[in-house]
Amino acid sequence: MIFRIVYLVFVLFPFLLVAIPLQWLVNALRLPFWTVLPRAFHKLGCVFLGLRVRVIGEPATGRATLLVSNHISWTDIVAIGSVADVTFVAKREVGEWFFVGMVARLQKTIFVDRTRRSDAARTSREMAQHLASGNAVLLFAEGQSDIGTHVLPFRSALVGAAQHAMIDAGARDVLLQPLTIAYTRLQGLPVSRNERSLVAWIKSRSVGQNIIEILAGPVKEVTVAFGTPQPLSETDDRKRVTKAAENEVRATLVALNRGLELPGAA
Repeated sequence: MIFRIVYLVFVLFPFLLVAIPLQWLVNALRLPFWTVLPRAFHKLGCVFLGLRVRVIGEPATGRATLLVSNHISWTDIVAIGSVADVTFVAKREVGEWFFVGMVARLQKTIFVDRTRRSDAARTSREMAQHLASGNAVLLFAEGQSDIGTHVLPFRSALVGAAQHAMIDAGARDVLLQPLTIAYTRLQGLPVSRNERSLVAWIKSRSVGQNIIEILAGPVKEVTVAFGTPQPLSETDDRKRVTKAAENEVRATLVALNRGLELPGAA
């Protein structure tokens, strides 16, 4: 804990003092290298939070990509953001959190109001605009976080909405790529089912409680596994492509939780 306090004061805070106004300027001028500082921030964040990220596969590059992932904890964003240049889709409440909301906006996070069905149309338009610019958008497709032992059904609504908006936005050459995140080790030892609650953001704990547990907890090994990207067209059956991605993520999570080695591990 002492290391993290020193790291926060002498490394993370000085970086943020410089990076926040610089990132605001980069975004305002619409410069193409807007992902550089967010990636650096997430890498520093991994050190501060005690996350050791292992990568399997690689994110698709050179084409607009919609990534669909399982979701375990708010630390997923830090881990994924440290290894991939993506725009996240997050619930509206995140944008209202102190400091977190500001940082999320600087990374061009797309916020969705899950209490309003009509908000899906606006969200899909923003996703399509990002995709049309050749960027990668990541959607936590379960719609909520889970403890990490299994994968909840992926919601196809936003995938379908993004499909319908893609053509209007000019995003005609899009890939759909499954992504699996798994917390596999604590302090070098395999994670037991009971220990998953030390990482996962579950409803019985407040955000503050979860943050304290993460900061006071041991070093966590996180595996980020990029699956096989598939072309996504406007005419594809949204339920079929979403289900296929869900099945791949579920199979990968089960393998990682069992300690099985997958090809492409780094």
